[in-house]
This record gives sequence, C-alpha cells and structure tokens, in this order.
Amino acid sequence: MSGADINKLILAGLTTLLVMLLIGNVVNELSHSEPLEQNAYAVLGSDGATSGEPAAAEVEAVPTLESVTPLLAAADLDAGQKAAKRCAACHTFKDGGANKLGPNLWAIVGKEKGTVDGFSYSGALEDTGGVWSYDDLNAFLADPKGFLKGTKMNFSGIKDVEDRAAVIAYLRAQADSPLALPE
Repeated sequence: MSGADINKLILAGLTTLLVMLLIGNVVNELSHSEPLEQNAYAVLGSDGATSGEPAAAEVEAVPTLESVTPLLAAADLDAGQKAAKRCAACHTFKDGGANKLGPNLWAIVGKEKGTVDGFSYSGALEDTGGVWSYDDLNAFLADPKGFLKGTKMNFSGIKDVEDRAAVIAYLRAQADSPLALPE
C-alpha cells in the first residue's frame, strides 16, 4: 500500500467523521425546541385548583385558547377528514382498527383518557384521568406537549381553531353513537 493510498484512507475516515458530526448537529437543531415557560391551558385537578397556579396578574397575561364549542355544529366533516389525514400516519379511525404509533381513535370523543386496549400510554396521560371532552381535545390538538407535559405524542399541534373544530367534529362522527354537541 503506497503513501497515497494511506492518505486516501485517512481522508475518507476524517470525511466520514465530519459528515456524521454535521448530520448529528442538524438533527439536534431540528428536534430540540424551547420549553414553554407556562402552559397556555391550565389543567385543573380533581379539587378544581391548578397545581403551581400562577399569580392573578400572570394569568391575565397568558393568551386563552379559542373555544371550538361554537364551531362544532357547523364544522365541515369533509374538511375534518381531510385535516385528520395528517393524523393517519400514527392513528387509525375505524371501529376495531389497529393501534399504530398512536392509539386507534374510534369513539375517542367522550372516552376515558388512556383506555384504548392494547396501547401503551405515557404515564402523563394515564395519570391525567377524565374523559376526552371537546375542550380537552381542543387544547390537546392545539399543543399536545403544552396541554400534557410528558406525552409521547410528538406533534406540534393544529394552530387554526376552525381546523381543530373540523377534526374534532370528524372524530366525533367516528363512533356508533357520537357524543352530544355542547349547547
């Protein structure tokens, strides 16, 4: 093996290391986001109080999440089905459908949280309790990690309230007996 061949091998090794470091840095930059300073949606405990409740002046400064309740009755199910396609990579919507990376969402509206058979939920979701109400789905779909710290769901959320209302209306329709709309 000549000196030129050894130099080529060393150069190839160094180039490989450089490319691996570059890829690692790019992936690290793309996958790390700044944590929220405070939840945009306060999660109430069973006694009605929030844990770590901020001062009243801080509460007023936090933007409130626009309610989907007035939009649900007029929500377009076709638009909801279309918008829910971004959920289909991780979820199924059919009765008896298989769990994927996320649980099957058949009859999820009004269902007890963390109770889809055969799916391993994060401890955060299992500990939350309660049912998937319209308000909870709205907050969760707007910002899953902000609504439920520790969730395994790696989705940035649906920012547009009308899109969230359409998705929730579509999810509501995916049941044998859909939950009544709020008045």
